[in-house]
Amino acid sequence: MLVETDHEVRTGEGSVYRAERSEADIATREGYEANKKRTEAPVKKRVFSGVQPTGNLHIGNYLGAIRNWAAAQAAYDNIFCIVDLHAITVPMDPKELHLSIRQLAALYLACGLDTRYCKLFVQSHVRQHAEMSWIMNCFTPMGWLSRMTQFKSKGGEDVDSVGTGLFCYPVLMACDILLYQTDLVPVGDDQRQHVELTRDLARRFNSLYGQRVFTIPEPQIREVGARIMSLDDPTNKMSKSDPNDNSRINVLDDANIIKKKIARATTDSLRLVTFDAERPGITNLLTIYQLLTGQTEQEIEAEFAGRGYGDFKAALTERLVATLAPIQERYSALMNDLPTLEAMLKQGADQVRPMAEATLQHVKDVIGLG
Repeated sequence: MLVETDHEVRTGEGSVYRAERSEADIATREGYEANKKRTEAPVKKRVFSGVQPTGNLHIGNYLGAIRNWAAAQAAYDNIFCIVDLHAITVPMDPKELHLSIRQLAALYLACGLDTRYCKLFVQSHVRQHAEMSWIMNCFTPMGWLSRMTQFKSKGGEDVDSVGTGLFCYPVLMACDILLYQTDLVPVGDDQRQHVELTRDLARRFNSLYGQRVFTIPEPQIREVGARIMSLDDPTNKMSKSDPNDNSRINVLDDANIIKKKIARATTDSLRLVTFDAERPGITNLLTIYQLLTGQTEQEIEAEFAGRGYGDFKAALTERLVATLAPIQERYSALMNDLPTLEAMLKQGADQVRPMAEATLQHVKDVIGLG
């Protein structure tokens, strides 16, 4: 539907074009003005973060990321995304992927994300992510991508058989962030490299065209518990994709499963309940306990002085069950009301789409597309 007359739109320094005003144009302009306003007046910093709908959300995801997002969401302008386009860099069963997207959304909300303070949406519902990714791929040197450690680890030795998406997905990840003029990106320490690539790409583009097209984002890394380690091999990070389910506490694990996993968790023969970098097994469990209780290292060590691993693991199990039970209850309620969940995701996509379109249109105008 067209809305009257011609108008002028300034998309960069000195760049002007004329067009008929359509509803889409107006939405784009509104998004552009919203992005522009953030640079002209003191406002909340914008946070963007996304998680793939693959594997099982675990206690490391909750303690290291989602709980922190929920606790601080009123202080920021939050955009949280279920990055389903990233998930298809490896083969996925279509029905499983579709369900996993809804399950992850329900878990986000059950863990405390509140749509009054954040915009939650599915990446593929906002087409600007994919379109911007192709454009920015054209500005990304292959050498930058070939140095990404996750491609090296996931690609293995037979890189010739790996899908191109696995090689290029850091550019899509960068575009996820840059589309929304993001200030802060909450990440684990192992994801810092991806934020640095995003920053490099934004600086490169801004420099090429001599104007501030993209905001340069900063990584937001929590010091304590930023990296929860595997229960069976505490030298490796706890992972959703680890084939050994005993390596993690899943957010949806019941009390009996949690008890068994903690009982089997790797420790050592010293049986001293103390933080010690040379003893990664017990230190990992203590870090989880610290994040659950809010106690200092000294307080925890005093609590378990003269007591063995059995007492400590029982206390840790009790804390985990008490933390996860209400989340599991809220999750079940959301999954039993899928129409409401779908409406929440649609609302989130509708809210972010004008912002994404404004940035994409600015990029296209700057480089001369269209």
